[in-house]
Amino acid sequence: MKSSYELAMERLSKTAPTTKLTAKQKAQIAELESEYSAKIAGREIALKAEIAKVANQPDQAEQLSQQLAFDRKKLQSELEDKKERVRAAK
Repeated sequence: MKSSYELAMERLSKTAPTTKLTAKQKAQIAELESEYSAKIAGREIALKAEIAKVANQPDQAEQLSQQLAFDRKKLQSELEDKKERVRAAK
């Protein structure tokens, strides 16, 4: 008897088969992740310093916090797009 997990994985592999990545693709993805991790960290450091400067002004601090969240989402989206391009390249 197969578990429900195994059955679900079989159905998933039929609709979206997994692709094997080459060593070069894995290296490119790892490099992209490292690059974007550094970009996100740099942006967080810069904006958190700004937030600390305006801590007594809640409106500006909130605006900077929202900017940080937006920048993080934008960079994550860029990273995922680039990773998909690497995966799609054969």
